[in-house]
Amino acid sequence: MFKITVYNVREVETSLFEKLNKDDYDLTLVAERMTLDNVDRAEGADAVLITAFDDCDAEVIEKLAGYGVKYIYTRVVGINNIDVKAARNLGIQVANVPNYSPRAVAELSLSLGLTLFRNVSRAAANTHAGDFRLLPTYYANEIHSATVGIIGAGKIGMTEAKLYRALGAQVLAYKRHPEPDNDVVKFTDLDNLLRKSDVVSLHIPYIPGQTGNLIGDEEIAKMKNSAILVNTARGQVVDTQAVADAVKSNQIGGYGTDVILDEDAIIGKQFDSLDDLPNQLNVELMKNYPNVLVTPHMGFFTEPAVEDMIRISFENFANTLANGEPLYPINE
Repeated sequence: MFKITVYNVREVETSLFEKLNKDDYDLTLVAERMTLDNVDRAEGADAVLITAFDDCDAEVIEKLAGYGVKYIYTRVVGINNIDVKAARNLGIQVANVPNYSPRAVAELSLSLGLTLFRNVSRAAANTHAGDFRLLPTYYANEIHSATVGIIGAGKIGMTEAKLYRALGAQVLAYKRHPEPDNDVVKFTDLDNLLRKSDVVSLHIPYIPGQTGNLIGDEEIAKMKNSAILVNTARGQVVDTQAVADAVKSNQIGGYGTDVILDEDAIIGKQFDSLDDLPNQLNVELMKNYPNVLVTPHMGFFTEPAVEDMIRISFENFANTLANGEPLYPINE
C-alpha cells in the first residue's frame, strides 16, 4: 500500500482527508508542520504531503531521502520552501497544486478592501471602546462609484474583479502581458492604475529580483491619499516600511493584508504581545490599526479551497502511480 505522511493537518481538514482518500492510501496525518525535529515521522513512507509552512530545505530533504521517501508533494501553489534542486539531485519528485478555488482568496481580498473602504474597522474599534459618535473620518464613498485596480489579473485577480464589477465598480487591471479589454476589466499601465484607483489589490507572485517591493515609496506617491491597498499575494511584494509610513502619515487610506514578512516564524504561533513578533517592521505596520488590517494567511482557508487542495494532491499521486509522474510536476 502506498504510504503518505501528511504534515500540518489542521483539525478541520482531517475529515476531508478521510473522505477524499478514494484510492485508500495509507495516510499518517501529522498536526505539526514538518521540521528537522519531526521529519522522522516520515520514515518508511513513500511520500510526504506538505504545505507552504513546512520546512523543506536541503537538510530535511536529505533526511527524507534516507527514510526512503521518493515524492515531496505540496498541496499549495507556492514552492519557495522546497529546495527543488536538492530533491532532484536525490531522485525525489516534487509536485504542487497550481489551482484551487480562486474565490477563497478573492473573497478575502474583497472583504479587506470593503472593510477599509467604508471605514468599518475604524468605526468598530471606536464603538467597542464606547465611542458612538458619527465622526467625520467615517465619511465614505460608495463602491459603485469607485474604481478598483487589480495588479495581477490571473484567476484570483479576475475572480475578485468580477466580484467588484458585480457591485458596480469600474475595474482596471494590470498584467505584464495585457489582454484585450472585456466586460469585467479595462487593462491599463501600472501608473494609470495607481493614480485612478480607490482600491488597489495585489495578486502577483513573489519572484526574487523581479516583484520584490513592487509597491514602494514611488508607487505609493502616485496613489490617492484615500486609496486602500490590499495584499493577499506575498509580504515581499510591498515595501513594508513604505506602507507603514504611508498609513501613519495619511498618504494612503489604509492597508489590508493576509501576508506579512517572515511568516515562517509567525504564522501558526501565539505571542503574548504584538511587540514579541520577530520582525519589528510587522510590528510598526500593525500598530497603525484600525487603518491596517492583518489576517493570518487565511485566504485559502475555506472548505471548497481546502477540498480542492487535498483532492488535486491525491490526483497527483494517482497519476504518479499510473503514469510515472504527477499531473503538476515541478522540475525547476
